[in-house]
Amino acid sequence: MSKSVLAGLILVVALPLQAAAPTALPGLPTTTGSASVISTRNAWASMSPEQKRELRSRYAAWQALPASEQQRIRQAAAAIAALPDAQRQALHARYIAIDQMHRDGWLLGPQLGVLYPRLQPLFGYLPAAEREPVIALLRQLDAAQLEQLSLISQRTPPQQREELRTQLLALAPAQRDAWLREKVGH
Repeated sequence: MSKSVLAGLILVVALPLQAAAPTALPGLPTTTGSASVISTRNAWASMSPEQKRELRSRYAAWQALPASEQQRIRQAAAAIAALPDAQRQALHARYIAIDQMHRDGWLLGPQLGVLYPRLQPLFGYLPAAEREPVIALLRQLDAAQLEQLSLISQRTPPQQREELRTQLLALAPAQRDAWLREKVGH
């Protein structure tokens, strides 16, 4: 899949998030005025609890992204917004065709989202207490380290994944590079 398609996929996931005003929920109107406020309230009231949870989750994911990732998504949003409707719809269709697990990976932003299918075996099913520390650790790794970790993720048998994550989380940042090289076999 090309980088431009990936950027489009990022956009499909994150555009409703980045377009939201800080005090609004994504996907709801953000203009000011009493008519807009009433429209927003009506839209929110008409949503199912599941839809509300989804919007809250996506908004929290957007807020958790580093500013540089948010900027990349805003740039992708501008580029996609300039495309003809047919191209935008085609990108949306390609995104919808991706497995839900991998679509959810894009909520981690462009840097981690593109690698998520390969990182998923190691990090896809985390205990709640590990989620934030793991995401913080992943965001600290550079592209080469993330590539090494994706190889390790693919090679690690399920019964060894928890132990491997524990080891990785226990490492000081200065030790990670050597640990990753050792695990990859370089």
